[in-house]
Amino acid sequence: MKVKITRGKFEGINACADSRGVIAALAVDHRGNLLEAIARARGEHGQATAADMLMFKMAVTRVLTPSASAILLDPEYRLGAIASRAPGTGVLLAYEKSGYDFNTKGRLPDLLPEWSVRRLVEAGAQAIKILLYYNPFDEAQINSIKQAYVERIGAECLGMDVPFFLEPLVYDDAIGDEKGLAFARKKPEYVARAMEEFSKPRYGVDVLKVELPVNPAFVGGTRAFTGEETAYSRQEAMEHFRNTASATSRPFIYLSAGSTDEVFCDMLELAAEAGVKYSGVLCGRATWQDAIPVYANESRVALESWLADRGLQNIQALNDVLARGATAWWDVNSSNEC
Repeated sequence: MKVKITRGKFEGINACADSRGVIAALAVDHRGNLLEAIARARGEHGQATAADMLMFKMAVTRVLTPSASAILLDPEYRLGAIASRAPGTGVLLAYEKSGYDFNTKGRLPDLLPEWSVRRLVEAGAQAIKILLYYNPFDEAQINSIKQAYVERIGAECLGMDVPFFLEPLVYDDAIGDEKGLAFARKKPEYVARAMEEFSKPRYGVDVLKVELPVNPAFVGGTRAFTGEETAYSRQEAMEHFRNTASATSRPFIYLSAGSTDEVFCDMLELAAEAGVKYSGVLCGRATWQDAIPVYANESRVALESWLADRGLQNIQALNDVLARGATAWWDVNSSNEC
């Protein structure tokens, strides 16, 4: 069934897509984890500052956005990087606080208190992005809080006629380690349930930014397989891609979740082989994570040199995969309504 959206939302998503309607977006909205990674790369007593964050984000934006359809940034470490993007590059801005309170059950979300959707749009956002930790099988009260949270953001975005990109990251504290084998076996169902839930009209989500439904390290018969125990065969993984895709009525894009560029491309090719109509990616660390020690221990110039070489190779490899396998977002299940 086609999902009608307003003209403003249609134009906002289009601003974040390429001429084919594929979203080939670059993510640089990382905050605490990027700050820690720069400091860690500088050794045992290494430190990193807000100035480091801005310099790194500006360099990534300046060098790589000529090959991206959009850039995802955050307003916490200043918004100077927006001006560094290539002409015509769409802008998504993050609205949520980074991380969660480890002392509170349920990984509850919160918004940046000094920002609103209106203020983010005034700062240059053409789309709003929210990350949400979500366990479909959690206590009803915890999930009710999260669902109401998404409803409020959806209403804000509707009021400003701006697209709402939701990134639900699945977990289960009872199982533990989201990168382990036990969770890998459960992950396809968790991803499908999250996609199904937030496709409901009440949330106002326009594009889902979703995890791969499988953990690449446990997919037998692929280049990503680490050689440990398998959680799924290649054929089973393809079926998981199909099942999760069928759970939503919205356009969806995949996130790299810290995978290497090679592994992420391998999984996107598997999705295409499975016949999945995904509409692109929002990819960050897979493209630029190996540049962190270069910047931390050398210089901004060395960082830009690395990005212009290896970074562009990574993003071009990803774009080549998208050219073969991604589907225009407007051809998936949406139509514009003036």
